[in-house]
Amino acid sequence: MARFSDDFIQQIRDHNDIESVIGSYIDLKRRGKNLVGLCPFHNEKTPSFTVYPETASYYCFGCGAGGEVINFIRNIENLDFTEAIKLLADRAGLKLPDTDYDDSASKMRRRIYEANREAARFYHETLFTDRGKQQLDYLLGRGVSPKMIKHFGLGAAPDDWHALEDHLKAKGFHRDELVAANLLRMSEKNGKRYYFDAFRAKVMYPVIDLRGNVVAFGGRVLDNSKPKYINTSDTLVYKKSNELFALNFAKNGNDRKLILCEGYMDVIALHQAGYENAVAGLGTALTPEQVSLVSRYADEVALCYDSDEAGQKAVRAAMTLFSKTGVKVKVIRLEGGKDPDEIIKAHGKERFAKLLDKADNDTEYKLSKLREKYIVQTDDGKLNFLRDAVKVLAFCDSIERDVYAMRLSDELGVGKEAILQQINEHRRKESYKKSKAEFSTAQKQVQNLEVAADPQRLKNIRAAKAEDTILISLLNNASFYKNLKERLSKDVFVTPVNKHLLEIIINRLEEQESTDISHLSQYLTSEEVSVVAKLLANQAMVSNTVRECEDCLSVLEEEKKKREKPDFSQMSDDSFLELFNSLKKDEN
Repeated sequence: MARFSDDFIQQIRDHNDIESVIGSYIDLKRRGKNLVGLCPFHNEKTPSFTVYPETASYYCFGCGAGGEVINFIRNIENLDFTEAIKLLADRAGLKLPDTDYDDSASKMRRRIYEANREAARFYHETLFTDRGKQQLDYLLGRGVSPKMIKHFGLGAAPDDWHALEDHLKAKGFHRDELVAANLLRMSEKNGKRYYFDAFRAKVMYPVIDLRGNVVAFGGRVLDNSKPKYINTSDTLVYKKSNELFALNFAKNGNDRKLILCEGYMDVIALHQAGYENAVAGLGTALTPEQVSLVSRYADEVALCYDSDEAGQKAVRAAMTLFSKTGVKVKVIRLEGGKDPDEIIKAHGKERFAKLLDKADNDTEYKLSKLREKYIVQTDDGKLNFLRDAVKVLAFCDSIERDVYAMRLSDELGVGKEAILQQINEHRRKESYKKSKAEFSTAQKQVQNLEVAADPQRLKNIRAAKAEDTILISLLNNASFYKNLKERLSKDVFVTPVNKHLLEIIINRLEEQESTDISHLSQYLTSEEVSVVAKLLANQAMVSNTVRECEDCLSVLEEEKKKREKPDFSQMSDDSFLELFNSLKKDEN
C-alpha cells in the first residue's frame, strides 16, 4: 500500500472536518462537546455512535466501529485506504502528490469499474440491434418507455457464450479482470478450463452505486426457465447485501421518504409513474446493511412488497429490521394487483397514489394481521386478540397507545383504561428485559469484534487492560516515552493487536513523528484503527501519569513471568525428570 507524508495526511484531515464529513451521511446532534447519532454500521434506535471533535475521531459503543475521517470513508464507501484518501482529496480539491499510489488491489478495483462501465455500454447498445430484439420487445411489452430504458441504462446480453468477452478483450481487458468482475465465469472439465460470459440471452439491469459507478448487473431470462434472475456475485467493488437498486437516483430530492420494493421492474414502473424515490433489494432478502443504508437517506420508508405469502413474509422480516432503527415504517396494501408494476399498468398511477396515501403504519399493519388470526366476535377470540394487541402497542409512543386503546375499546367493548393498564404492565416487563438484552448484545458485539481482531485478548484480560493504559498514555503524552523506554518492549505485550500498535507508536516516537490517529491510520488495518478509536474514547478512565504506566509495566512483567513458568501438568515424564535434575543440580 502507498504511504503518504504526515503533512499530506494532515491536509486531508484539516480540509475534511470530521463533523461535516460524517454529518453528510448521518444526522448528528451535539451532546456537550461531542456529537452523537445513529450508527451507520449497525441498526439501532438509541444513538451509540459518538464523534469526538477534539481528537477528530469517532467510536460506536454498540458495535465497536471507530476511527478517524479516513477510516470512516473506508468503511462507509467500502474502499481501501488509498481510495479513501483519493475521495477525500477530491472532496477538498486537493491534488495528490506526484507518486504512483495504486497497489494491486486498487488497480484491480479500478479495472473492474472500467470493465463494468464498458459492459453496461455494450449491453445497452446491443439492445437496439438484431441481437437484442427479444429483450427490447420484452421491455416495451412490459410498458417500459424509451426514456426509462435510457435512464436506467437497460440492455441486452446476446445469446452467445463469448460476445461480451470478445468485446472487452478487444478493448484491452484481460481475462483475469473479467473473472474478478464476475462478467466471465469459469468451469473445469477433464483438467481443462472453459471461460464463458456470465450473462447470456438476458434483459440486463445495471446496478449503479452512490458515486455513479456500475458495480454489478442483474439479468432476467426471456422464457419461463429458472432461476428467473441471475445476479453478479460479490466482487472487490460490490457486495449485494450492501447495495440497493436505484438508490443513486432515489437519494436526491426524496423528502427523506423512500419506497422499498422487491424487484427491478417494480422500481422502474414507479419511477416511470413519477415515484422517483423507489428502490429495491438485489436478489436477496433485505439485510441489516441495506436497512442501515436506507436510514441514512430516509426518515420514513413505505414497504411495497408483493401481496402473496412470500411478499408478506418479507414485510414482516423488514419490519423487524426497521424496528431497530428510528425509521418510520408504512406498509402499502397492493389491492388490484400482485405488485406495483401490475397495478399501475391495470389501473394507472392514480390508483397507486391512493394506495400509498392510505398505507398502514406498522402498528395498523400488525393489528390487522392479528384480526385475521382470531375470530374477535367470540369471547376467546377477543381475549386472545387483545393479549397479542397489547404486545404490539406496548412500545408505541404515548399518544399512539392512547389512540389505539380508544379504538380497540370502541371496537371490542372493553374499557379503555383496562386496555391501557395491560399495555403499561407489559411495557414495564418488556422494557426491563429489552434494556438488559440490548446491553448484553452490545457488550457481546464489542467483545466479539475485539476477540475477532485479537483472540488472545479474552485469555489475557488483566494484561490487555494494562496494555490499553500504556497505549492511551503514549497516544496522549509522547513525552512519557523517554521515561518508559528502558522497560517498554513489545515482548512484554501479549495481545497481538496491541503489540502491533505499540510497535508502530514506538517507531514513530523514535523518529519524533506524530502519533495522532490520522497519522497512524495508514499503517493499520481498519479494525486496528477502531481499536485506537476505542482507546481514545475511553481515555477518561486513565490518569495519564508515568507512575500509572510503570505500574502497568510491572503487571505485564509479572504476567510474562507466569507465561514463561513451565506447566508441569503438560510435561512428559522424560521432560519433567530432566527439569527436576537440572533444578537439583542448580541447588548443589
